[in-house]
Amino acid sequence: MADFRRLGKRGSYRLGRLGRLPAEQAAPPGPHYPSFVPGHRGPVLGWLLACLAGVVLIAAGGAFGWWFVPFVVGLAAGIAAGYGRWRLRVALLAVTLMAVAGWAILLGWSAWRGAAVGATARVVAALAGLPPHAAVAIAATLLVAVIQALVGLWLGRTLTSRPARD
Repeated sequence: MADFRRLGKRGSYRLGRLGRLPAEQAAPPGPHYPSFVPGHRGPVLGWLLACLAGVVLIAAGGAFGWWFVPFVVGLAAGIAAGYGRWRLRVALLAVTLMAVAGWAILLGWSAWRGAAVGATARVVAALAGLPPHAAVAIAATLLVAVIQALVGLWLGRTLTSRPARD
């Protein structure tokens, strides 16, 4: 009982290894590079041509009645973006624009050729329980294409993901 001066002081209550170990020094964080530094592979023109090819494939697939083509194009874009090391936000924007442009071109081309796109869209919207306007059904069609393409992108990025570095 001669150690009353140690009571309440640092290290006085250690019982073997039960006390806290001294904190280790954390390594300093790595260097931060600005996000505008290009970190992708391949020329931008090649990627733009690939996006244009995706739009054409979606429009042609829709013309043949293949409604699932935005998913396939999104899957291919996800695999290519994974290997090309494109940022996710760039790939999301590109796939969204490809899906919307592909189906918009298809619907516009069908309407220009004389198909009853507006009347059909009104009937489909009414049958789906939506307001019976052509714009609502066309917007829903474009939204379904975008969702398919984004799910394909997600799957493609997942298939090409690399394990995190330690």
